[in-house]
Amino acid sequence: MEAAINRYRIFATIVGVMLILVCFVGLPIRLITGNETPSAIISPVHGLLYMVYLVISFDLYTKAQWPLKKMAIMVSAGLIPFLAFFVERKIVSEAREVAAFQQARA
Repeated sequence: MEAAINRYRIFATIVGVMLILVCFVGLPIRLITGNETPSAIISPVHGLLYMVYLVISFDLYTKAQWPLKKMAIMVSAGLIPFLAFFVERKIVSEAREVAAFQQARA
């Protein structure tokens, strides 16, 4: 389970940074200057990484055997700027508790 936690941590951070770049670099440049190039590059990269993030989140969600509400929170983290960083810390903390409990039971 530790591998799933580490994958989640990495991708949550990457997706969070990419979303910030989309919202605070790509879109302002596009709207202010009319230059669509940064947005045309950053947005699809974020979209692709977000899809990978969803798969990694689902993997952690199933291994931790959490309720569906937890998965909804994880999904929303890649859609709202800065939320990914807060959700990542909370999810990783809770996942480590679940992993310790599962290991103690085994």
